[in-house]
Amino acid sequence: MMRGFKTQKRLEKIIKAASARQFTLRLVLENIHDPHNVSAIFRTCDAVGVQKVSLIYNVEKFPKIGRVSSASANKWVEFDKYVDAKTCFNELRNQGLKIYSTTLDEKAKDLYSLDLTEKVAIVVGNEHRGISDEVRKLSDELFFIPMSGMVQSLNVSVAAAVILYEAFRQRFLKGMYSEEYVNKYKTEVENLIDKWCEK
Repeated sequence: MMRGFKTQKRLEKIIKAASARQFTLRLVLENIHDPHNVSAIFRTCDAVGVQKVSLIYNVEKFPKIGRVSSASANKWVEFDKYVDAKTCFNELRNQGLKIYSTTLDEKAKDLYSLDLTEKVAIVVGNEHRGISDEVRKLSDELFFIPMSGMVQSLNVSVAAAVILYEAFRQRFLKGMYSEEYVNKYKTEVENLIDKWCEK
């Protein structure tokens, strides 16, 4: 492994972060317009251990995602690009992931009734339009974030954070950030450590 040139402190930080990655939790962004929102969402993904984000852009322009500094979460979180939801979802399902999409819909379930310890990909949609009809039809489950205020909406990066931290809470309580759980994904973690040591 190419680790000799790194300080021990940095190596320990890399190992700790890589060991907390949740390989059974993905996030999907559909046509998120504001690149600042995308960057904020990537920071939350890094914080809770989401290693890969799927980006579907077929209405908005694909956002500029830079990797300019080591402090940038974009450097530590991978992403795939798609121009349609069907292709994206087919690939996610081939990996054994269920697809849960957030929307204000009368058929949607409460976020807190979902089991987010399963293999799951969570979809958040455009700041103004929400998820597309295509995503709505192709999803395994629709859900909403409970709110009690007069304004029934959250900034998309805030909504993503609320959802991902509920997943974090559930997974933490189930021991999915423990050493025992990490051992199930030892190869993936080792590969990630090697990759990060090159950054």
